[in-house]
Amino acid sequence: MIPIITILILLACVILGFFILIQNPKGGGLTGSFGSMSSQVMGVKQTGDVMEKGTWTMISIIGGLCIISIMFFQKPQGPDTNGSKASQGKTAPAKKK
Repeated sequence: MIPIITILILLACVILGFFILIQNPKGGGLTGSFGSMSSQVMGVKQTGDVMEKGTWTMISIIGGLCIISIMFFQKPQGPDTNGSKASQGKTAPAKKK
């Protein structure tokens, strides 16, 4: 299940990058490229709102998938879960001849 969630996170990151790169940092973006035609073309006036909503949606999807992916991780199995050899016991050194 982890590989599927990882692929979904990566896909959402690519889409988020698209939304971020298409926006102009001063608020122009696609809206500024149409200029005075904003009243003639349907929906162009709302392009900034769509990009902002898409950005926030992708951020929340990535955050949610990251939180969900934690539920599918499993603890390592075995006699020693913390990786130290101290809990396994010590052996005596070999006798010299």
